[in-house]
Amino acid sequence: MNDNKTNAYLPQDVEQALLVGRVWRDEGPALVVVRQGEVIDISAQCDCMADLLDRDDAADFVRRAEGESLGPATALLQNSLAEPQITPYLLAPCDVQAIKACGVTFAVSLLERVIEEQAGGDAAKASQLRSELNEMIGQDLSRIAPGSDEAMALKAALQARGAWSQYMEVGLGPDAEVFTKAQPFSSVGFGARVGLHPASEWNNPEPEIVLAVDAKGHAKGATLGNDVNLRDIEGRSALLLGKAKDNNASCAIGPFIRLFDERFTLDSVRQAHVTLRIEGKDDGFLLEGESDMREISRDPLDLVRQTVGAHHQYPDGFMLFLGTMFSPIQDRDGEGQGFTHHIGDSVTIATPALGALVNRVDRSDKLPPWTFGIRQWRAHRR
Repeated sequence: MNDNKTNAYLPQDVEQALLVGRVWRDEGPALVVVRQGEVIDISAQCDCMADLLDRDDAADFVRRAEGESLGPATALLQNSLAEPQITPYLLAPCDVQAIKACGVTFAVSLLERVIEEQAGGDAAKASQLRSELNEMIGQDLSRIAPGSDEAMALKAALQARGAWSQYMEVGLGPDAEVFTKAQPFSSVGFGARVGLHPASEWNNPEPEIVLAVDAKGHAKGATLGNDVNLRDIEGRSALLLGKAKDNNASCAIGPFIRLFDERFTLDSVRQAHVTLRIEGKDDGFLLEGESDMREISRDPLDLVRQTVGAHHQYPDGFMLFLGTMFSPIQDRDGEGQGFTHHIGDSVTIATPALGALVNRVDRSDKLPPWTFGIRQWRAHRR
């Protein structure tokens, strides 16, 4: 793979971006920064991402921290895409943080969750239900602010017609859906394979921006994530959310966390366009789409406030998936069957300010078991 292609996985303004991440070296995980396209191991000065994000001077620290050079970032990206991966390769950029996720934050995803629910997880029923719901609602849900008088009036109207749903409640009501996506250290990084539960026959990637939030509840940076979604399992019952969302390698984050500074701010996140590209290995299938963060129904800081505060604390900070508007519905295996993954699919999630997150799809039970947890991490620190 040439450097020009690999450069496309980095932010367009990589020379100015404050990038931090984690890599696997022969001796274990290391905390790194990227400066002038070069990856520098700063573990001797700070070996915990949560500690780095908690620093009041995090941006200045990243600009001046010294350490061992691991070579150009493009080389580590290539190492990460190799099969098997070659050390040093990228890990998910978070460590001890909780991994939280928000659902139903876009009007399109709201409709798709309702369709999953009413279809009972049967992909064959989705197309007809989609038409019926669009006709019944008859308005652009993205224009309605959750919790507003207009939203509550629509709720009453839908309830009267027997069309209300628990997904409508979190999509239009005052309270956001915030759930635990994965455990600390269980997320995979750039180039790794993502896992699908073997019981799932209707599933898709969810391209999202992920905020890095410190222990005080301050958003300190952002990265990209794939909140792998099992539509049939969650569609059978919302109480199966844990089985649908938290499986071996079912959460991908990366390639790096970009810290907020004068060039990259929360407004950059609010204005971002996130693209998705799915390439089928076995059938040549190609699907491309885009999420516009300007269409999110809840502001990112509102989602942070609903996650952390007097009601709930995160002493190690947390990563927060902001939700997606992109639920792929393009037919793949037959008319009316919609989209589902094939093993070997390549998934690329990208936005210019953050670069690109690339992963391939496999089954959770066929991937290496997750064995590196907090105790193993502590042992490597000694």
